[in-house]
Amino acid sequence: MSFNIALTGLAAAQKDLDTTANNIANVNTTGFKESRAEFSDVYAASVFSAGATKNGDGAQTTMVAQQFHQGSLKFTQNSLDLAITGEGYFATSEDLSSQDYAYTRAGAFKLNKDNFIVDSKGNFLQGFPVDASTGDTTSVSLSTSTALQIPDASGSPRATNNVYTSFNLDSRASVPTLAFDPNQSASYNSSTSTTLYDSLGEPHVMQLFFRKTADNDWSVYATMDGKQFNHLGDEVEPAATPAVLSTPISMFRFDSSGLPSATVADPLAAPPLYNAVAPATTFNALTIPGLVAGGNPGLSELLGNGATFPNDVIVNWRDEANTTNKLPTQYASRFEVKALEQDGATVGRLAGIDIGADGKIVASYSNGDSTFLGQVAMVRFSNSQGLQQVGNTSWKKSLTSGEPIAGEPASGTLGTINSSALEQSNVNLTNELVDLISAQRNFQANSRALEVNSTIQQNILQIR
Repeated sequence: MSFNIALTGLAAAQKDLDTTANNIANVNTTGFKESRAEFSDVYAASVFSAGATKNGDGAQTTMVAQQFHQGSLKFTQNSLDLAITGEGYFATSEDLSSQDYAYTRAGAFKLNKDNFIVDSKGNFLQGFPVDASTGDTTSVSLSTSTALQIPDASGSPRATNNVYTSFNLDSRASVPTLAFDPNQSASYNSSTSTTLYDSLGEPHVMQLFFRKTADNDWSVYATMDGKQFNHLGDEVEPAATPAVLSTPISMFRFDSSGLPSATVADPLAAPPLYNAVAPATTFNALTIPGLVAGGNPGLSELLGNGATFPNDVIVNWRDEANTTNKLPTQYASRFEVKALEQDGATVGRLAGIDIGADGKIVASYSNGDSTFLGQVAMVRFSNSQGLQQVGNTSWKKSLTSGEPIAGEPASGTLGTINSSALEQSNVNLTNELVDLISAQRNFQANSRALEVNSTIQQNILQIR
C-alpha cells in the first residue's frame, strides 16, 4: 500500500511541476492566465473499517484551476492593440457566418486583406452594430454581433447643404467710395471664404465680402470660384456702371449696442434685410437655391463639371451650436471670424482609427469625416474557472462556466477597453520559481519514500 501512496505523491508532484513549467513557459504570452494545481487527499473507508486507525491512501489532483486576475498593461503604438481593464473577454469567430465563439483576453488584433479586424490566427473580432452618426448601440446580443470591418473609403461625396459662419464687423470702418468689385479690395471692408462641395464631391470656394453702407448697416456680397452671384443663386454679369447695392446676397443692420437689430425687414425688398424679430439674437438664415427654383437656375448654374447642388445652400449666420458668444456683432474691434464651417464632404481615405474606453470604433477620413463603425463586444461568465481551454490563449463555454453574458464595455461589471495597449501574462516569475523548487522537493521526498519502501521489502525478502 505504501508503494501506491508514494506513487500518488509522485504523480501530484509531477502535476505541480508540469503546471509551474507551463506558467513559466508563457510568462511573455499576451493575455495568458496562470494555472494552479489543486490537490486533495485520498481516503477510502467503509462502515466496517476502523476509521480511527486509517492513515489515508495518498493524494490526487482535483483541478488545474486558472487564475483570472488582472495582468499588467504594456502600451504600444498600434491602435488595434486592445487590453481589458476589469472583467470581460473579447469574442472571436473562425468564420464570418459562424456563431461558435471563442473568448480571449489577448487583444493583439490587426487587419486582414479584407480590412476585417482579426487576431494572429485569423479569427474575427466580434462587435455590436451602432448608429454611424451618433454611435448609439442598437443591440448588445451576441446573436446580432458581426465581424468588425474598417472600410478604406468613406463612400459617396456629400453636397454642401449648410454653411455656418459668424463674425465681428468693425464699427469704425469707413464706407467705401468705390462700387463693389470683388477684384478691388478698396470696394469692400472685409472678406472671408469657405469651401462648398457639389454632388460629385468637387470643392468650390465661396467668398463672402462685407461692405459698410451706413452706420450700423452692411451689405454682404458673394462669389463662387470667382463668379459673383446674388441671393437667388443667379450669376451677376459684369455691368458697365454697376450700382453699389444692386447685387448683394443680404443686408445686415445692427443696433447701437453692436448686436443684430430687431428691425423687421421688408419681405418684398430685393435683397431683403435678413434681420430677426425682437428679441434679436442673430440674423435669419439665407437660403440660396441650389437647383432651378421659380425660374432661377440657382448655384448649379455656376458649375461647369456636370455636377449640381441637389439641395439649397443655407447660410446660417452663427455657429452650428448657436453659441451665444459666437453670434454676429459689430463692435469697435478688428474684423474677426468667430465660426466658419460647412457640412459637405468629398470622397475620403482612411486617416486614423480611434477606439474609446467604451469600445466604440471611430474612423477618421482625409475629408474630415468621422464615422462610428461599431462597438467591440464584451462577454462575461458566471464562473470563469469553468471555461474550457482551446489554445491560442482562448476559451470556450462549458457546462460549469455558464452561458456568455454580452454587454457594452464600461457598463455594469464589465471592464473598460484600453486602445494601444496589451494585457501581459499575469504570471509572477518569482513565485513560479519558488513553486518550482517546492514541487521538486516534494518529488524528491516521494521518491525517497519509494526507496525506503523498496529497502524494507528487500530486507523482508532476505529474512531466513
